Amino acid sequence: MRTSPGQMARLLLFALALLAVTALPARAAVVCTLLADAATGAVLLEEGDCDRPVTPASTFKVPLAVIGFETGLLEGPHAPVHPYRPGDPDWGGEAWTQDTDPARWMRHSVLWYSWHITAPLGAEALSRHAAALGFGNADFTGDPGFGNGLERAWISSSLLITPREQAAFLRGLANGTLPVSARSMDLTRALLPVFEAGGWQVAGKTGGAYPRRADRSFDRSRGIGWFVGWAERDGRRVIIVRLTQDEARTQGSPGIRARDALLAEWPALVGRIGMAD
Repeated sequence: MRTSPGQMARLLLFALALLAVTALPARAAVVCTLLADAATGAVLLEEGDCDRPVTPASTFKVPLAVIGFETGLLEGPHAPVHPYRPGDPDWGGEAWTQDTDPARWMRHSVLWYSWHITAPLGAEALSRHAAALGFGNADFTGDPGFGNGLERAWISSSLLITPREQAAFLRGLANGTLPVSARSMDLTRALLPVFEAGGWQVAGKTGGAYPRRADRSFDRSRGIGWFVGWAERDGRRVIIVRLTQDEARTQGSPGIRARDALLAEWPALVGRIGMAD
């Protein structure tokens, strides 16, 4: 069957419209942006709902590193090394199927490496340590009735934290005032990935997760993205907490998108708080 010129024109218009829709930028609402002076704790910028408790997702790796070093389950940036085992989560790609040390764990956010810390400690000890660090509600019970707290309490489950609580924990880590040894804090700070933004050195951790529906499926149109850490320049240090939530299903990690957006906005943000050149 031959296609008439009119049909061809309509098909072309349809294809162009489809291309325009798929090319639209991903939309993620900013739930909270919180910037605070690390030295004084003074809030420099607060926008959105910074008291909403949500899953910490992989930002939990930061306090977990502190706990790991404090308890001796982590020894240094490259020890211990744990091998990938068949059956371990591999949805993080090739980076998750290799031998992993603490540095790779933090850099690639390897879920199963976390289990080498949570499993030996147990839920009660984890809860005690998290409470001492002031990290959210310190609830490691996991999904009700599933007994999976040591595997995923921090991923759309029982462990919840607000952006304001993230900022308080980060300030303690940045200033070395958490109730743990200086060594545990030094080693944890050294694990955080570092980025450059507008002449500032930004150290921080991403976190991404999807809310659960009542049937336990994940709502991938409402991805939660975190980027938490601090920025340093010329002796100044600013605590950073950014929390976002997707408004539509989007490719890629919500946490990485939250990080990239914050880094792109950083020059404008420091201008708003009076710290630009």
